Amino acid sequence: MEHTTPGQDASGIDWDQRYAEMDKLWSGQPNGALVHEVSGLVPGRVLDVGCGEGADALWLAEQGWDVTALDVSRVALDRAVREADRRGLKVAWLHAGLVEAALPEASFDLVSAQYPALPATADKAAERALLGAVAPGGVLLIVHHLPPTPEEARARGFDPADYVSVADVAALLDDNWEIEVDEIRPRHVTTGAGAHHTEDVVVRARRLR
Repeated sequence: MEHTTPGQDASGIDWDQRYAEMDKLWSGQPNGALVHEVSGLVPGRVLDVGCGEGADALWLAEQGWDVTALDVSRVALDRAVREADRRGLKVAWLHAGLVEAALPEASFDLVSAQYPALPATADKAAERALLGAVAPGGVLLIVHHLPPTPEEARARGFDPADYVSVADVAALLDDNWEIEVDEIRPRHVTTGAGAHHTEDVVVRARRLR
């Protein structure tokens, strides 16, 4: 089981503090959009971006996927590792951001980004890292909540433009990709920090070459 530790940036410290405030931040269940979209795929190599406490990564491992899961929070990853050990599941855990992880190009049959908090940059580094990790014939699945209104964002104290959106990723999908799903979908989650969100944006795209 791989568990690397690069230098921790401010984002990782912030997320560590958030996780440390409670014993469990999320619901502990795999995300519904992931289960729905992946159930018909043949298991292969998968990258779980922003894996948090590991619910998606562990579910994927149970389905027979060879899982690499990364997150900036050491606190979250420690919880994920403990649960994987308890359930006897093997996952390669990476303590890193997506861009900083410098993953091998075109090496995953599935790249899953469920509600990722990826910093937006002028060179679109995070978007390109997501697309670049998908192997030819592989699938990119990105899911996010509906963007808040400017008023909602101000009330929560953040600027949506600071983070990569589903639309930002979809804008880079060229003729090398086939978009298989692009829709807004109801979300039914009753526990965990994201339970107040009721709709998701779901994009699933297959890399043709």
